[in-house]
Amino acid sequence: MAKRLDNLSWKPMWVSHLGCIKGCLDFLDIEVSDAWLYGGTGHAFIINLHEEVCPSGPTAWHTEMLFKLGRNVGYEVDGVFARKNMLTFPETQQKAWEHARKSIDAGVPCYGWELDIPEYYVVNGYDEIGCHYVGPCQESAKKPKPWQELGATDIGVVEMYSVKPVRPADDAVVVKQAFEFALEHAQSPEKWIFPKYKAGLAGYDNWIGALQANKAHSHGMAFNIQVWCECRSLGVAFLKEAKDRLDKKLGLVFDEAIAHYDIVARNLKRVEELFPFHTRKPEHIANEKRRHNAAQHLRVARTAEAAGLEVLKRIATVL
Repeated sequence: MAKRLDNLSWKPMWVSHLGCIKGCLDFLDIEVSDAWLYGGTGHAFIINLHEEVCPSGPTAWHTEMLFKLGRNVGYEVDGVFARKNMLTFPETQQKAWEHARKSIDAGVPCYGWELDIPEYYVVNGYDEIGCHYVGPCQESAKKPKPWQELGATDIGVVEMYSVKPVRPADDAVVVKQAFEFALEHAQSPEKWIFPKYKAGLAGYDNWIGALQANKAHSHGMAFNIQVWCECRSLGVAFLKEAKDRLDKKLGLVFDEAIAHYDIVARNLKRVEELFPFHTRKPEHIANEKRRHNAAQHLRVARTAEAAGLEVLKRIATVL
């Protein structure tokens, strides 16, 4: 028996995880701005860079804090996670499949990991073969994903989640806990970050160092800059929205944070112009002048980010 949730799709975003969640929220008629979603989950203010700028940087970290902070924003994530090296993996594949079917039967939107490329996809239906999905590289989504293939990849992770509405937290709680997470994540703790990756200011150091040593991955360079540029741009928008929502006596402090993160966003945009994703060429990363200019903009962004993090700390303390 086949079932499909009409009008359920993803919102194209470089952070496909949040693009899927936003699509689910839209389906559920939960009004949350892009900025509030990115900022309220803390994602707008994090960064994660491999020492050679691997394209996995945006997704290769422990992301479970996004689920906890998502409750603050107004949604709850529930589902199945397992790694291929677990003895119970075959059973978990079936549980993921059953979770998707039961959720869709109940009119609850779902999303999962690596139904095609290593990104997240909205699951908007199923048939006797497997999941119907939509997301990055949509041309390949014309056929269902057989449930026996869930997580059966080199990465070897199965993730299948459903999204339901919950009562959102007070705005001050949303902002405070998002900033606290971003500040903790920036210290590159092992509970969030994998080996050879760094977050926060150390992430910038990985990025700059790879460019200086000519070790930056070409695809990774173009992809990472798109993701982190999107995050900081929406981070600025989140700070403006938070300023409007919260007590006006914090306005000047928010203005300070906005000024710092605006510098970050504008300099990351300059890097994106040097290393565009859709028109990328191998000679871009081989060009020493491009690498030098990108490193210069990243240094400016790093300095502004350092100042911005200090302001986030001040705001979180007050809240």
